[in-house]
Amino acid sequence: MEIPCLMASIGAMGPVWQERLDALEAATTLTGLVLAAMVLTRALAVQIVEEVLAARSSAETAWPPCPHCGRRLRSKGRVDRQVATSIGLVRWKRRVGRCPGGCAVGQVAPLDDALGLSAGQRTSSELVSLACLLAVYVPFATACAILYRAIGVHAPASAIWDWVRKAGERAQRQFETELAALKAGGAVEAEVIAEKIRQLTLIVGGDGVMVPFRPTAGSPKGPAVWREVKVAVLARLGQRTDRHGRLVTRLVHRRLVAVLGDIDALADRLRLEALRQRAWDAPRLVWVSDGARGLWRLFDEVFASHAVGILDFYHAAGQLWEAAEVTFGFRPSAQTWFHAARHNLRHGQVDAIVACLQVEAKAFWRANDRRKVLRRVADYLDRHRAHLRFPDFKDMDLPLGSGFVESAVKWLVQQRFKGVGMRWSEQGFSNLLLLRLAWANDRFDQLFQPYSTPSPNF
Repeated sequence: MEIPCLMASIGAMGPVWQERLDALEAATTLTGLVLAAMVLTRALAVQIVEEVLAARSSAETAWPPCPHCGRRLRSKGRVDRQVATSIGLVRWKRRVGRCPGGCAVGQVAPLDDALGLSAGQRTSSELVSLACLLAVYVPFATACAILYRAIGVHAPASAIWDWVRKAGERAQRQFETELAALKAGGAVEAEVIAEKIRQLTLIVGGDGVMVPFRPTAGSPKGPAVWREVKVAVLARLGQRTDRHGRLVTRLVHRRLVAVLGDIDALADRLRLEALRQRAWDAPRLVWVSDGARGLWRLFDEVFASHAVGILDFYHAAGQLWEAAEVTFGFRPSAQTWFHAARHNLRHGQVDAIVACLQVEAKAFWRANDRRKVLRRVADYLDRHRAHLRFPDFKDMDLPLGSGFVESAVKWLVQQRFKGVGMRWSEQGFSNLLLLRLAWANDRFDQLFQPYSTPSPNF
C-alpha cells in the first residue's frame, strides 16, 4: 500500500487517529517525526492485536471436560481481560465457562490457555523479560524510567523487582534440579557448541570479590556488611587479527559461574558448567588463578587430573615484592633484588629464587617476623612449583595472568552491585546475580519461556 493511502486509511479510523497523524505531519525534525511515529505505531499495534483477539474470541470454543465430574464445561458469557504489554495496555473480551454441575473449578477461559496466560497474569512475558533485562544493567528505578521512555509503558520499580525475584527463583530451581540429577548419577545435557570452537583450548579460572550487604534482613539501616562473592570463568582461547596484522589471543564462548557462598558452593556450579561445556573433551584444559588456597583446592578436586595449572604471574611477583620489602626495606636495593627475582621467575628459575629466600631467612635468625615472611614466600613458590613453568606456558600460547577472570568479576559483580550507596539483601542479590549470569551465558530467554507466573498489577 502506498503511504498516502495508508495515512488516509488511518485517518478514517476516527478523530483520535487523525490527531496522531496531524502530530506526525506537524513534526519538523527527524527526532520529532520518529517520536510521533512511535506513538502512532504503538497505538496501531494495540488496535491490530485487539482486533485479532476479538476475532479469536468470536470463534467457536472447544470446552474441556470438568476435571471433577467429567461433564463438559458450559459458557457463561464474555468477560473483560486486559494485559500490559510492550506496546501498551491490550483489552479484549473472551468466553469463560463453568461446570454445569456446580463443581468448584472456577472460571475457565480456553482462549487464555491458548495465549499462554495464567488466571492472575496482568503483564505479558515479553514486557517482563524486557524489564528484567534492563534491571540486569541498571538500578530498578532507572530501568523503570528507561522502559517508560522507550516504549511508553510505566512499570513501578517494585514490580520490576518482583519480576526479577520470580525469574531468579526459577533459575535457582532449575539449577537445583540439574544438580540433584547430577548427584544422583544422571547425565548433564551438554551445550551445543560449534566444532570449530570445541577444538580450541578451554581456560578456567576463579576469583572473589567483596559486595556490601545489609546488616539486618528487611532493613537498610546500619553499616554495610561485606561478604565475598566467588566467580569462575570458562572460555575458549581463540585468535583474531589486530589492525597491525598480528594474531592476538581473544576469549570466545565465555561462560560465567558465581555464587554468594563458600568454595564448595562454587565447586558445585563450576562442575555442572564444566560438564555442559564438555570441558574434559577439550584438546587442552587450563586452569589459571591467584594463590587462594580454596581455588587451588577446587582445582585439585575437579580439574587437576586433566588440566594444566598456572599460578597468576603477577600474584606470584607480588609475593616476591613482599620478600624484597622485609629484606631490604625501602632502599633502592629492594627494587634491584625484586626486578632480578621477577626476571628469574618469568624465565622458570624457581629453584634459584627459593634457595635465595631460604638463605635470606637464615640471615634473619634474630628477626622472627621477617624470617616468617621469607619462609612463607619460599614455601608458597615451592608448593606451586608445577604451576610456575612460565616459559613452557608461553611456548604453548597460554596466558600467564588471570586478568580474564578479573575483568569478568568487574563486569558481572562490581558494575551492578557496587554502586554508590548500594547495600543488598541476600535474596535480592542472589536473584539478580542469577539473571546477570543467564544473560552472560546466553540463557536469559529460557527463564521467560513459557511465562505463567501471575504478575503484580500496575
